[in-house]
Amino acid sequence: MTSRSIRVLCVEDHQIVREGLILIVDRHPDMTVVGSSSSGEEGVELYKELLPDVTVMDLQLPAMSGVDAIRAIRSIDANAKIVVLTMYGGDEDIFRALEAGATTYLLKDTVSDDLIGVIREVHSGEHPVRRDVEAKLAERASGPTLTRRETEVMELIATGMRNREIGKALNISEETVHVHVRKILSKLRVPDRTAALKEAVHRGIIHLS
Repeated sequence: MTSRSIRVLCVEDHQIVREGLILIVDRHPDMTVVGSSSSGEEGVELYKELLPDVTVMDLQLPAMSGVDAIRAIRSIDANAKIVVLTMYGGDEDIFRALEAGATTYLLKDTVSDDLIGVIREVHSGEHPVRRDVEAKLAERASGPTLTRRETEVMELIATGMRNREIGKALNISEETVHVHVRKILSKLRVPDRTAALKEAVHRGIIHLS
């Protein structure tokens, strides 16, 4: 037991999961949950108020996303220690979260003992990264990534828009959209828009509401 408990903030929109996290953390004598939130905005406000030692953050949150909440917290405290705990396992999800300032990244199939161990490691100043996360980051780094414009096009493809409609929405020509789509298919190594949509969702490049 340490002389002072690790103060943990939980940001998770699903009540049952949030309550489960609180129970898991609070049963360990060297840590305690000092606050919990169901939204990114409230999580940021609680961080400012409580200044926890470690924040456990989901990515799938209403309104403000987990990635945006991480950026906001890191703008408040450049040394904030944030453990992402999410169902999103795509390489792009992982990259965006770590780029925003997350300390480490865990999937929700992580057993409770592993989560507790990671909280302790992060609190002590370590940056533990699981092998599956490292592998996905290495895979992402080895291939081409979509540009911001290509991601915007992909998001509009997901809504069912055709090239002409996408062009109007983005104020670009239909031919330019066609070029973007060709590049997207090439980068994702898929034959058509349907396969591109499936791959983009799988990798976390876009999310379907």
